[in-house]
Amino acid sequence: MKFLDQVKIFVKAGDGGSGSASMRREKFIEFGGPDGGNGGKGASIIIKAERNLNTLIDYRYTQHFKSERGQNGMGKNKTGRNGKDLYLKVPIGTQVLEEDNKTVLFDFQNEKEEFILAVGGKGGLGNTNFKSSTNRAPRKFTKGKAGEEFWIWLQLKTIADIGIVGLPNAGKSSLLAAITNANPKIANYKFTTINPNLGVARYDDKEITLADIPGLIEGAHTGIGLGIKFLKHIERCKTLVHMIDITEKNLEKSYFQIKKELESYSKKLLKKKEVIILNKIDLLNKESIKKIVNNFSKNKKSEVLVLSTLKKDSVSKIKAKLINYVS
Repeated sequence: MKFLDQVKIFVKAGDGGSGSASMRREKFIEFGGPDGGNGGKGASIIIKAERNLNTLIDYRYTQHFKSERGQNGMGKNKTGRNGKDLYLKVPIGTQVLEEDNKTVLFDFQNEKEEFILAVGGKGGLGNTNFKSSTNRAPRKFTKGKAGEEFWIWLQLKTIADIGIVGLPNAGKSSLLAAITNANPKIANYKFTTINPNLGVARYDDKEITLADIPGLIEGAHTGIGLGIKFLKHIERCKTLVHMIDITEKNLEKSYFQIKKELESYSKKLLKKKEVIILNKIDLLNKESIKKIVNNFSKNKKSEVLVLSTLKKDSVSKIKAKLINYVS
């Protein structure tokens, strides 16, 4: 399934049915009179959050949605049938924005949440409503009101406890695969991950959700590479895991390159809790690892951990640490 995190759609709620101007015409009844029923209410369009969805791909090719109109009123004081509401399903984490793509109408953060997006029109009144002592046979009736219609944006921002960031090929996907039930694509080349991947890690009786964000490179916040397209997916994370390949020649440069991109996108990201993981320690000996960690940890407020995704003990220690950052 393709990943799509932003779409523009048009919605049109159903119009209300018109009232009826019917008059009674029954045999042996000398004086008839009005018996026109009211029109039915137009159907509304309602958006509902579902847990089993993780993309907006369903709205890629179908972009116009129109709900059912109300039925017209009928004789014998019969009210027209109301239109059946139309439900649009979206993933948890979806935001509904006005056509300007800035004003947020609703933000789905929980399963089964509902938001009435477009309200159906009211049904018109039949001529029975206009009967009076001075007007015994009114012909007047009203038409149904038009339902609301407009363009909106749907934007998905992944909800996860922990977001995994870092340069391409730092081992983010390997960490996600090692500690969760996710099966991201893993290969020894850059930009293996081109879409955010989600996974759930369990430790004892606790569980956390992790999001693997495509690799960030210099200038990501301006649109270079894949970064800017997916940086918004870590805005909701409680903690950021900063993955760094321990074999990099300049760890400081790699670290601050990512920090700069996060800050350029939103300074709020720098206020989140951070864990630094130096990955691929299986490629170095113990003495080299110790020396690198000691030098790199200087002047760092965040906890610095080491990892080899090839060793179960190493993975278990990391999982236990991460659980504590969201509990």
